[in-house]
This record gives sequence, structure tokens and C-alpha cells, in this order.
Amino acid sequence: MNHAIRHIWIVSVTLFVALFAALSLIQVVLTDDLNANSKNSRQIIASAGSPRGPITVDGEAIALSVPAENSPYDYQRVYRDAELYSGITGFYSTYGGSSGLESALNDYLSGQSDSQFFDRISALFTGESMQGAQVELTLNGQWQQMAYDMIPDDRRGTIIVTDLTNGDIKVMASKPSYDTNRLAVHSRNDYLQNLEEIEATPGLTPHSLGPISNRIFPGSTFKLVDTLAMLESGDYDLDTELENPPSIQLPQSVNELENLDTGNCYQRQEAEFRWIFAQSCNTPFAEAGMDLGQQALLEAAESFWFNQELTIPLYVTPSHFPEEEVSDAALALSAIGQQDVGATALQINMLAAAIGNEGTLMRPQLVDTIRGTDLQVLSQPSPEVLNEVMSPDVAAEITEMMVETVESGTGWRAQSSRFDVAAKTGTAEIGDEDGLVNSWITGFAPADNPQYAVTVVYERLEPGVGNELTGPQMLAMLEAVIGE
Repeated sequence: MNHAIRHIWIVSVTLFVALFAALSLIQVVLTDDLNANSKNSRQIIASAGSPRGPITVDGEAIALSVPAENSPYDYQRVYRDAELYSGITGFYSTYGGSSGLESALNDYLSGQSDSQFFDRISALFTGESMQGAQVELTLNGQWQQMAYDMIPDDRRGTIIVTDLTNGDIKVMASKPSYDTNRLAVHSRNDYLQNLEEIEATPGLTPHSLGPISNRIFPGSTFKLVDTLAMLESGDYDLDTELENPPSIQLPQSVNELENLDTGNCYQRQEAEFRWIFAQSCNTPFAEAGMDLGQQALLEAAESFWFNQELTIPLYVTPSHFPEEEVSDAALALSAIGQQDVGATALQINMLAAAIGNEGTLMRPQLVDTIRGTDLQVLSQPSPEVLNEVMSPDVAAEITEMMVETVESGTGWRAQSSRFDVAAKTGTAEIGDEDGLVNSWITGFAPADNPQYAVTVVYERLEPGVGNELTGPQMLAMLEAVIGE
């Protein structure tokens, strides 16, 4: 009798071990393969309708999952203040994939990251749905709303505010925008119809975020790069006298490059570097670019992170300065932010941020903390130095010229009665038959103790319109974010 019982016990234990091994194999080893199987419709429905983790700003959820009604899916993704954050959160769709942080941080939001392994095991044995992680952003909701409201609805505009000491992005507002809830629907027909309507808006795509994806001519804001190369060459200082002709003949070309006839550059045929910078005169910078050579400008640009990969954790399109050899005429135009140069709004913000931070460029960051279901910290990015762009002495010299730009130059609309503002303006022709331009301003404050870098840019404006928007909006944001 004991012998029979022993055999039954051995068989039972063997079956239990085999069952546990099979369950472990399916739930752990083969999970990815099973989830990716296109025939696994049950898994697709369960995954697409699972309770994804919230995305929060100032402790309030701007993206969350709620129980779905009249749907094959258990949960519905919902976005609050959707247009305010659309490009940042992106969307999560049961039919059209995902974009923005919904895509970049999908492993955390869906609960499938390596750091959530034990949570998945716990959910397996309890039978509860696996809850995704909570993603807490660096944004300030009040400032984000203020910036968004300032951008006219009929314009393509961006406002970025970063804490230049640690790289935290406090504001990244842009228009045009869209309601992400329209793409989080559980109907394929509704999704396709809404997607078509959204993409019909000029300059809008739900699959990217303009401030980090649109690479456009930066115009005279690129002169910050020229200025770094000029000062580090040892051939220039703030009081160096430079020739400032109204126009120059481009080498091996029938074209001329001119100073803008709407500024103060025509007042002086020769002037010190600091005055040339403040008035943003084109011809001296074009001449300096050709004299320094392409390699010097390339090294200065890449020290600010042009031509290099970056994630925040959203992917940032690399800004471009030509690495391949170009003609002197093309180099002259590139030196004033035209021709072969393209930059995102975030990149131009990084120029100002590095200068304001005594030459140290911090990695821009959108995510503050990622927490698990019991609020334990799964990820918390630390401030990271991307590059030591320049010495504090050179940064101080450029800051001095940027302050002069606001006090007596092209950035006068950004003057504050509370503190000194350091800024650089830019206007870039986009080369279309309508004569439209990109209008920029980038800078930081307080100039003697910098805290925040602000960049404002408008694309495809009529000449003269942008200056009425960029300078005053930079000033408004700086006075809002810098305490009394």
C-alpha cells in the first residue's frame, strides 16, 4: 500500500513540476513571441485594452486608462487637456499604433518593462490586470497653458522653456495641435476618418512633435555658433573692429548677400564686434564664416550637439550643419543660418541654455520619475552633462553681447524692468515665392544668475510680423517663470 502511495505521490509531483514549467515557459520565456503572433487575437484585444499607466503633470493625470463601455476592450485611453499636450503624450490607438511618449515609454506604460517583472508575476497569480507604470513629467502645467494660449491659433508657433541648470523641460507648447482622444477610439472607421481630418491641417502630423521634429532655417540665431567659433579662434574679441558693408559679392556667384534694410546695420560701414552682434549684421558674419572656414564652424556647431542623436526620451531630429565640403558662397549663407543649416526649436534653446549655464550643456529631459504600481521608483533620470561647450569666460563674453542685443539691439522687445535679459534674434528667409520667413528669439534670464532658457519661433510668417510676437512672448514667459 505504501509502495502504491509513493508512486502516486511521485507522479503527482512530476505532473505539478511539468505544469509549473510549462506555465513559466509560456508566461515568461515565450511571452514576447506569443504577444507578437498576428493570429493571437485574444492577446491583441487584451493588450490593446489593458490599463496603461498614467502620464502626469504636477501630480494630475493628462493621460489615463478608464473602464470602457460597449467595447470589446476592457479599457479606454483618455487624454485631458489633449490639445495642450498632444505632441508630447502622443496617442495610443487599438488600430493605429502609438506616438509620442505613449510609444517611447510603451514598455513602462504597458507594464512590460524589465523592472516590472515581479509585478507581472504577482498579477499572474492574483488574476488581476497588470497595471502600467506612472510617468511623471518635468513640465509645469500652469506655464504650459500660458505659453499655449499665447500662440495664435492660425500660426505655426513654438515656445520652449528649460531649466538650464539641469535640463528639465518646463514648457514645450506648439500649434497647430489636435485632440488625441480622436485617435484613441475603439472603432477603426472612426480612427481612419479622424486621422484624415487631422492630417489635413497644414503643418500638423500626429506622429511627431514640431519643436523636436521640424528642422528649419534658424536664421541669425545661428550666429551664436559663429560667435563661439570667432572668440575661440583668438582672432576676435568684443571690441574687434569689423567691416560692415551693406552687401558683399558671394564668391564664384552672381548673387549678393545683404544686411537687412529694416535694421540699424546701414548706419555704420565699420563697427566693433559687440555692436555687429547686437544689430545682427549679416555681411560681417558671412565674411567671418568664410575666413574661419567650414571646419571651425562645424566644430562649434557640433559642440552644441548639431549632427548628433538625442532622446528626451522622445526622439529629437538631429539639427544639421554640413559635414561634407561646401563652397565659400554656401558657407557664407550657412553662417547666417540659411542654405545648408537646419535646426529644431529645441536645438536653438540648447544654444542659449549652454551659454547661460557657463558653457555647460545639459541633456534636455521631459521625464522626472517613473513609478510602479506601489509608487516605487522604477526610473529617475539624473541631470546629465551632454558637453562642456565653452569656458565660463567665453560664455560670459557671449552673454554680455546678448544683453546688449536686448538693451540696444534687435531684441529690445524682450527688455524687462525686473532683470537683465540675454537674447539673440533671428529671421530666416524660407525661399518661397511668397517671401515668408521664420522668426526666432532665444535667450535666458536673469543674465547675472541665469535660471531659465526660453525660445520662441514662428514658421512661415509675413516679414515684420514675427518680431511683434517673439520678443514680447519671450519676455512674458521669463517674467512668469522667474520669481519676484
